[in-house]
Amino acid sequence: MPRKSYVKKREVIPDTRFGNEAVSKFICSLMRDGKKSTAEKILYTALDQAAEKLGVEPFEVFEKAMSNVAPQIEVRPRRVGGATYQVPVEVTPERGQLLSIRWIIAYSRSKKGMPMAERLMRELMDAYKNEGSSIKKREDTHRMAEANRAFAHYRW
Repeated sequence: MPRKSYVKKREVIPDTRFGNEAVSKFICSLMRDGKKSTAEKILYTALDQAAEKLGVEPFEVFEKAMSNVAPQIEVRPRRVGGATYQVPVEVTPERGQLLSIRWIIAYSRSKKGMPMAERLMRELMDAYKNEGSSIKKREDTHRMAEANRAFAHYRW
């Protein structure tokens, strides 16, 4: 059966404060129950607090944290002759952005006992400084890819 054509990428409307599409994607991922203004408030508060503590611009905190967390390489399962191999593949910039958004939000949500803005601020600060849970996740992903380098010839 032939494969279907590719899905067209939807156009993302940049956010109001920084005019950036990545920030807009982050807000949409952070949003729960359609409460976009709440998600915006949480992110902007977290960025302002992080920027104040680090002494840099809020957008710079966001950009550097995202680029630090984005993995360069990951493993994808590939079935070859009855066996499933973890094949290391390079990560596209879009997927790297998606994974970093997902990991930062997931680890922020997993911390309990404080407001979401503060949890997100701490995770963003840790990512900015190249430490913390989301950076550890990236390191684990890279380590896994490195360990399975022998199966790189199964790439498709």
